[in-house]
Amino acid sequence: MFKLFRKKIVFTSGVFDLLHIGHLESLEKSKNLGNKLIVGINSDSSTKKLKGNKRPINNQEARKKMLESLRFVDQVIVFDEDTPYELIKKIKPDIIVKGSDYTMDNIVGSDLAKVVIIPNINGVSTTSIIKKIKEI
Repeated sequence: MFKLFRKKIVFTSGVFDLLHIGHLESLEKSKNLGNKLIVGINSDSSTKKLKGNKRPINNQEARKKMLESLRFVDQVIVFDEDTPYELIKKIKPDIIVKGSDYTMDNIVGSDLAKVVIIPNINGVSTTSIIKKIKEI
């Protein structure tokens, strides 16, 4: 008689070092794909491995707090590995979202859930922001 309602879980991940409009639009679009948006963020040590010793600019606690303050983000989880594969296995999302700088063949967890690629905003990235700041 009563149909059980299962929330559709959406997962995305990244460093989210300097939060910018590209992040905001991607996260909002991600949330619109389901009922619950979980964001995985690279830990400080994981970020250093991926981006170099001068990163992150903001530590993992600050990055986590900024993301948690967004109305469309339901949960933020810090992971220490190079990729969020183990976290994805644990969460079991229905959908994994990445930006258009990724292709289907290099999205971690594509074997575990449906993948949606959201177009990036051209010219908007943490790297481009850092470059502009260095030019000032």
